[in-house]
Amino acid sequence: MEFATEARPTVATRAYSLTGLPLRIVHTIASIEEEASGPSYSVPALAARQAARNDDVSVYSIGKKAAYLRDGFLHRRFESDFADYPVLRRMAFSGSLLRALKLAKPDIIHNHGLWLMPNVYGALVKNNTGAKLVLAPRGMLSPAALRFSAVRKKAFGALFQNRALSSVDLFHATSEQEYHDIRAFGLTGAVAIVPNGIDVLENDPAAQPKEKIVISLGRIHPKKGLDRLIRAWSSVEADFPGWNLLILGPSEGGHADELRRLAANLSLANVQVRDAVYGERKRELLARAELFALPTLSENFGMTVAESLAAGTPVISSKGAPWQMLETKRCGWWVDHGAEPLASCLRAAMSISPNERVAMGLRGREWMLQDFSWDSIASRMTESYRWLIGGRREVPKWIRVFE
Repeated sequence: MEFATEARPTVATRAYSLTGLPLRIVHTIASIEEEASGPSYSVPALAARQAARNDDVSVYSIGKKAAYLRDGFLHRRFESDFADYPVLRRMAFSGSLLRALKLAKPDIIHNHGLWLMPNVYGALVKNNTGAKLVLAPRGMLSPAALRFSAVRKKAFGALFQNRALSSVDLFHATSEQEYHDIRAFGLTGAVAIVPNGIDVLENDPAAQPKEKIVISLGRIHPKKGLDRLIRAWSSVEADFPGWNLLILGPSEGGHADELRRLAANLSLANVQVRDAVYGERKRELLARAELFALPTLSENFGMTVAESLAAGTPVISSKGAPWQMLETKRCGWWVDHGAEPLASCLRAAMSISPNERVAMGLRGREWMLQDFSWDSIASRMTESYRWLIGGRREVPKWIRVFE
């Protein structure tokens, strides 16, 4: 396989950047089939807002072959090759996706994620298309994430990913912490720090009846630190009768059963570990809960934090997620790793009055409205593209160039 080593912008690309005509943008991602993952929401949402700005936007992913219009952008799914070879199938080879990307001749290829073949295809074709390559690691360069399947990632990096990373024109970090992870990995390219956005529904959170529930929602994976949350709960459950801990999400590697066994071994009566919920049911549960908890070991953004704040629910987040502003904005707590700090925080959060928690939730919702609207996020990302291809001379304030 031949990797691109330098960009050769086409005449069309230069014309687009200088005249302000619509950009041709293709987002590539291994999969957005799993509803519980943050990119399954954030990538289509970004594409939809960019399409609403009259850019020509597509999303290419692996899945059951299909092509359809979705919220103004074209979503094309391509089948994975080597269906009869489990190891190769897991790498998500897709010759059809690679060929389609070459034929699309985009101005911008915005890749999301690492360690699978769709995450290197942009580097393979950028010279032929004249495209600029943007890469969003999506949390996959954090130290905690790199420790999972470390041998496989090292091998894939040596074979494919490292050379692809050297072809990236602009990295997209969704938080300050992810910016530092990119630099710690040894990558010196320009980085646009643009967070994910969030849809804030036009309802009144103060009118939503609350229940004594602490909810944690997302993938049930060891990386999420949910065992620490259960151990922390064991320190407070007896002192807060009527309160319940609810953990919801798709289980990976049987981890949900491990958490259920842990709760049983600790003789906890008010802990439930259930399957994932989506859509309106998910929003309803977030709005009803008194508190949301994210005890993660590492997170590049943490969409469930933004979703909870948008629903008017205060958040407890570990320092594995980049949400230190929870305390500045007075809408939550940002705590050290471990069961003991979590238990201390739970005790404090559950002891304040319901009215205080409602006020915190309202402040969080206002914060999401002000700083995380998708229109604002899409505008910043598109300005980043235009800077990259030469359409504006000054460096946008959210882009950091290595010095």
